[in-house]
Amino acid sequence: MEQAIYDSTFNEMTRGPLTVTQRQLRRRCTVAEINAGVTLLPAVPGRAYRLLDAAMIAVGGAVTGATDVRILGTRAAGSVALLVVAVAALTQSALVRAGAANATILADGASFTPLDANTAVTAGKTGGAAATATHVDVILTYALE
Repeated sequence: MEQAIYDSTFNEMTRGPLTVTQRQLRRRCTVAEINAGVTLLPAVPGRAYRLLDAAMIAVGGAVTGATDVRILGTRAAGSVALLVVAVAALTQSALVRAGAANATILADGASFTPLDANTAVTAGKTGGAAATATHVDVILTYALE
């Protein structure tokens, strides 16, 4: 029988070497966190994130003021916008999925290829300060490779 290994990143025990598994994160980010930039997935030494799917939901009102809310990663040592959701789509309680109207992904599916190892996945905004909504739920389905 294989010995269990503790994975401190996710506070869980696994059998055998750490393997690639599908994981999901749903994080309710305050609008202040979105305005400042917030870490969704922390950097993991020697491992790289690969986005499988993403979505956002505005909570407490529509998002206004900003141009968009985006999920960011790092590829080839540069920042890449994995998902850009125009605030026009972030109306209260509306689920906005990657690739839907007003939810732009990178060309040719590049949003769903591995990011650089040892880098975090974050959320932020462009344009003015996001306002009106109290929170934005960010839902990520991802693999840690």
